[in-house]
Amino acid sequence: MKINQVYLGLGSNLGERQANLDLACIRIAETIGAIVAQSSIYETAAWGLKEQNDFLNQVICINTEYEASEVLTRVLAVEQSMGRIREVKWGARIIDIDLLYYNADIIQLNNLTIPHPFIQERRFVLTPLAEIAPDFIHPQWQQTNATLLANCTDTSEVIKKQ
Repeated sequence: MKINQVYLGLGSNLGERQANLDLACIRIAETIGAIVAQSSIYETAAWGLKEQNDFLNQVICINTEYEASEVLTRVLAVEQSMGRIREVKWGARIIDIDLLYYNADIIQLNNLTIPHPFIQERRFVLTPLAEIAPDFIHPQWQQTNATLLANCTDTSEVIKKQ
């Protein structure tokens, strides 16, 4: 059985945001794979649709036996079990879980693009990602997460909470 290394971005801006991230981590560990690294929690202004509550964001790394499409299915199940409702693109959400990297693979399916297509544009993703995997090389851009963060043009403030 092959073990795959997956980086997931978590975000919440509704309800008890910290508790939402904690519960998502528990459910991911139970249904997808063991968490092997966890970033600090960061508070950031909403991205895309700005007129909403600030987010708490975190990146985790998991080891899983599942293929990428099955990881996506299970991530969506975790979101749904926590009450995620998809009404407005970039709208407020109790939990958002994005697949950032799957090993060093490049995957293009109808419902899944890996690496996540906006990693290099989002400071709220790169800051926690570079914290736990600064030397991981983005398979398309051929730059480390630390370099992507240093070159990121997103000027949004990302505040470390814990």
